[in-house]
Amino acid sequence: MSAETRPIQGSIIARAYDYRAPAGEPRLVSVTPLPEANWDGEMCSWAPDAASPSAYGFLPASFGAAPQSSSNDDGPRDIALDRPPTRVIKDPYPTFSAVAVDMKNNEIILQDENLFQIMSYDGDTNTPPTAALSEPKRVIGGHHTKIEFNCGLYVDPESGDIYSVNNDTIDTLVIFSREVRGDMPPTRELRTPHRTYGIDVNEATDELFMTIQDPPYIIFYDKQAKDNDQPKRIIRGNKTELADAHGLSLDSKNGWIFVANYGNAASYREQAASGRQASDGGGGSRIPGSGRFVPPSITIYPIDGEGDIAPLRKIEGPRTQFNWPAHIFVDEEHGDLYVANDGGDSILVFKVTDNGDVAPTRFIKGPRTQIKNPTGISVDTKNDEIVVANMGNHRATVFPRTANGDVPPKRVIRSAPADQPALQIGNPGAVAYDTKRDEILVPN
Repeated sequence: MSAETRPIQGSIIARAYDYRAPAGEPRLVSVTPLPEANWDGEMCSWAPDAASPSAYGFLPASFGAAPQSSSNDDGPRDIALDRPPTRVIKDPYPTFSAVAVDMKNNEIILQDENLFQIMSYDGDTNTPPTAALSEPKRVIGGHHTKIEFNCGLYVDPESGDIYSVNNDTIDTLVIFSREVRGDMPPTRELRTPHRTYGIDVNEATDELFMTIQDPPYIIFYDKQAKDNDQPKRIIRGNKTELADAHGLSLDSKNGWIFVANYGNAASYREQAASGRQASDGGGGSRIPGSGRFVPPSITIYPIDGEGDIAPLRKIEGPRTQFNWPAHIFVDEEHGDLYVANDGGDSILVFKVTDNGDVAPTRFIKGPRTQIKNPTGISVDTKNDEIVVANMGNHRATVFPRTANGDVPPKRVIRSAPADQPALQIGNPGAVAYDTKRDEILVPN
């Protein structure tokens, strides 16, 4: 329903329209006269739609109330009114979805996917247990930044430029120079396919790599690409065994691409399996009825691969402990692959040469670790540390690189009071109420 209100000959008429009419056009369903008004004297100006509730303080308490019925008016009285919600369920604090370490400037860069921000902290930041939170050195966020549902992060090791991936609503990779802070426009933008998630850069060849969740593929651009520049090449197709591709990391030493897959799979038409188009319209090439669940995995490809190619090998199976493997990180110096295991509340470490159903060489998991729904992982090889972005508790946790088991972090960067729960509401698509359990259900 929609409504309009306007004065007519000394009265205010509220008209309610029904936009569900079969012809697709609004139709009048009721006309309700409101209390008589004197239009000859002084009047307060009408408040705009965007005005805050306090702007309406001059109106009498009875304004907008439904009129009393009269004996000569038995028609419909429905009227639509704008009114503030009685309550709001929202996490007011930052929630960390990805992390990158600027080793040159000793900074930890964190994505805040809850409030659509990028936050930079000093590399030695450690929130005291009694403190409410730690303040970042700088924040990039606001309408002009074009940051929304920011899930992937890369920091240029020389310039300090920040590459921020938007996964939904704004299909744009936004790049900010090190000087940018506050609500400022990106230094550079690149139009990307819908549902882009992972990001890494091959600095030796100046190539930018990204993953797309669905249809799943790996896309390659020049590092300096901008605006509507087209990709150089794509890895995509039924042979790739990509299945809801998420995290991506490169091993330039051995010439490998590592991709984390959630395991939501489908088959696609052969003519759309490869090529250089950045998008096919959001999955239009999917074969109806082919959707299926496969085990989560890490698939490995040649770093110069292209088209519908099979993986060189795959890490997959119950021994891996994979449960929603999100961002991943290859430590080329030590030959280790780190996996932020979101659903398992753990960090899993494999050798880059692993293959098949193998157990991790070590893992970080347990109540002492403070790891909760980790989605981001980065290795600081200069300080020999691991930094984890946790979406489940407003924390970034820092561990020694060789940490193993249920061990406490060396340091914690906390963005909210210690007892503040992380609601983890991200892009909710619906809401329902369970009357039996008195619960609100929100799928994300």
